[in-house]
Amino acid sequence: MSYRIEDCYCSYDTEKAICVESENLDDEEWIPQSQIHEDSEVWKKEDEGTLIVNDWFAKQKGWI
Repeated sequence: MSYRIEDCYCSYDTEKAICVESENLDDEEWIPQSQIHEDSEVWKKEDEGTLIVNDWFAKQKGWI
């Protein structure tokens, strides 16, 4: 299963994580690359679109 966050923008990326911003999030969030679903539109700096993460990660963050 996966969790979708619409209208995300990646402001920074590293080898292991990305930093995203969205009106649907309270603050900037660091997302481990390992938790990003293969169908996600957001993977690296300056990507925009729908971020798709694993349900487990979304639950840990309190999003669901």
